[in-house]
Amino acid sequence: MVTYAPDEVSLQDKSPCAGIRADLKMCLLSSDCCKKDKKTPRECLKDGLVPDECYQLRQSFFECKRSLLDNRRRFRGHKGY
Repeated sequence: MVTYAPDEVSLQDKSPCAGIRADLKMCLLSSDCCKKDKKTPRECLKDGLVPDECYQLRQSFFECKRSLLDNRRRFRGHKGY
């Protein structure tokens, strides 16, 4: 998980799921599949060559995006961080 201190540079994207998206992107790009095999992150996810942490972040990102469309969760807030 990527965390930012108040004096560090923050994310440009201010959408509700931007933090999870950035963490997922960094996890995929730092995996051996992308670094050593020179594959795209999409190919690595499709082939199943990424660590479990990336799959968990992918599921969290999916839940965050789904919560944006769910009217029942509109009052509770988004699941992103």
